[in-house]
Amino acid sequence: MTSPGRRLTQQDIARIAGVSQTTVSLVLNNRTDAEVRIAPETRERVLKVIRETGYVADPVARRLAERRNRILGVFTYEAVFPTASADFYHPFLLGIEECAEEMGCDLLLFTSARAAGERRRIFNEDSRVRLADGCVLLGRAVDRDDLARLLAEGIPFVSIGRRDDAGAPVPYVGADYSPAVRALVDRAAGLGHRRLAYVGTGAGAESPADRMRGFREAVAAVGAEGSHVPVTGRTPEEILGELSATGVTAAFVEEPADAVAIVHAAGERGLTIPGDLSILALGAPTRPVRVDVDLTGFRIPRQEMGRRAVELLAEVLEGGGGTTKTPQELLACELVEGSTLAPARG
Repeated sequence: MTSPGRRLTQQDIARIAGVSQTTVSLVLNNRTDAEVRIAPETRERVLKVIRETGYVADPVARRLAERRNRILGVFTYEAVFPTASADFYHPFLLGIEECAEEMGCDLLLFTSARAAGERRRIFNEDSRVRLADGCVLLGRAVDRDDLARLLAEGIPFVSIGRRDDAGAPVPYVGADYSPAVRALVDRAAGLGHRRLAYVGTGAGAESPADRMRGFREAVAAVGAEGSHVPVTGRTPEEILGELSATGVTAAFVEEPADAVAIVHAAGERGLTIPGDLSILALGAPTRPVRVDVDLTGFRIPRQEMGRRAVELLAEVLEGGGGTTKTPQELLACELVEGSTLAPARG
């Protein structure tokens, strides 16, 4: 018997069960591969002693045995709380947390990386990214130099959001924007809209580029006229003025916060939405805004993306689930009917 108050060890379990400490370690780590042969009755005897004694494995010993900390890192390029951007990031973080909990892993949010200008960087003199078994990256735009270094140094990670190659394929789970935008264009064209506009950057990071690609492909397919209306440095009134001057009847707005502002600007000018102009929003607001308009558009599967990122990271940690192929997935967006799309006039 062990002394009162003393923590049970694997050696104690081995002595009580009448087996070697190595056997206890193999049973605790659920080793069942072909090189490990433990008789079923021996395994059951060890498990019976563990149940009866209430033995809990030393977490440090388990860590050494598994060669894993069971800690998953989360790195965000923008601060996620306590700021208004938490509204955008919250579903991602919820999915990450739920999946990590189900896997029995802890999460480590990397916040010590100093910002380079207005953005954080993963690597600096105080970088602790290697404390975690692997890392989930989250941000509207991810630094390509960081991605290249993560790949070059073999640090396991998965990006939330599609990323172009950075010296090698990047593991990611993203939203499938192009088909969602094409579906909206098809719907507008089916209602008689022939002069369409993409309102936003449409370039830079992968997500706006994917939206723009879907818009251009769909416009060409339906034989409509498409234009690009930039938003940088312009007021909602100026944007609305250009849309009106060019005869656009349906505007596909990259940032829903801009869509809301354009709707309000239209009201101030005595225009009706969707009577005079249909507005279609391409995702979820990334800027603080009170969405008091029932926007037609699509919903990004943010919570599902967070969950899937953790699942893919687990696959990366286990060697890609038995394959050397870099995991890359795009999840479908859900169309939202809304009330800002109507048949074109005339």
